[in-house]
Amino acid sequence: MTAFNQFGGSSKADSQVVYSQFMQEVKAGNIAKVQIDGRVLRATTHQGKNFNTYAPTDPWLVSDLLKNNVVVEAKPEEQESLLMSIFVSWFPMILLIGVWIFFMRQMQGGGKGGGPFSFGKSKARQLDESSNQTTFADVAGCDEAKEEVTELVEFLRDPSKFQKLGGRIPRGVLLVGPPGTGKTLIARAIAGEAKVPFFSISGSDFVEMFVGVGAARVRDMFETAKKNSPCIIFIDEIDAVGRSRGAGTGGGNDEREQTLNQLLVEMDGFEASSGVIIIAATNRADVLDKALLRPGRFDRQVMVGLPDIKGREQILLVHMRKVPIDPDVKADIIARGTPGF
Repeated sequence: MTAFNQFGGSSKADSQVVYSQFMQEVKAGNIAKVQIDGRVLRATTHQGKNFNTYAPTDPWLVSDLLKNNVVVEAKPEEQESLLMSIFVSWFPMILLIGVWIFFMRQMQGGGKGGGPFSFGKSKARQLDESSNQTTFADVAGCDEAKEEVTELVEFLRDPSKFQKLGGRIPRGVLLVGPPGTGKTLIARAIAGEAKVPFFSISGSDFVEMFVGVGAARVRDMFETAKKNSPCIIFIDEIDAVGRSRGAGTGGGNDEREQTLNQLLVEMDGFEASSGVIIIAATNRADVLDKALLRPGRFDRQVMVGLPDIKGREQILLVHMRKVPIDPDVKADIIARGTPGF
């Protein structure tokens, strides 16, 4: 009985012993009652002391207890309700389906508010007429390009004047020229002169790792533009998405081709009277898909080349009017020393 002195020292909780020691006490006749609760055995001695042990799988346990005149009690296992059992078994599948539906809706443009999962929403940045203060006075060094796009301003200001005469304004204008020659500035100036909304996006913003996202963004961009017509959509570096089809391999190429196909469909889908003009810029017109350049799409190309000495002087004067300049500083002299600027 010395082994049970450690059990009687505390009445606050049952003591814990190993299974082998428990069986020794059973065979010694010291155990009066055992309550079996799953794998846990709660034993009571003849002196009223209680302790617990954890039983391994022992098929002879009950027979050994009965042989030693131990009263055996067994608690029934708690059964889960049928509803809870069904819920637990189907919950992972329901959760997986719910997550899949959520992502598909977001990828197809179902998400609102531009959240992090709104894959199908266009990334075009809108500049309304009140915040766009850029005009042709801010554009210098490309007088020929400004002359070619002047009629776009007149059309956006008064489309009915062209429609009465049966005139057709180009649906798309492609600005072609080296980097840094002012292609984006010209597009903003057209919108600023006409006082219409200006949507700006880069060609690389369409293509993502998920198939179908680029096409969804193209659809969303055109739907938004039609709601804000008359307006201008400006696509910078269109060669990122408008490269000739069939070149290259891989899933990324397939996604880019789907995006390009959707862009072609959208440009065919709106009328010239809708008031939406597409302006794109590139320095690699030679790699663009031929379908983009056919009549009815980007059927007008405007060359924006490097400025000559007179153009460089005009550019310097535009920037110099914003800062105090010493009277000795001459823009024409600086222009002579900056060829290729």
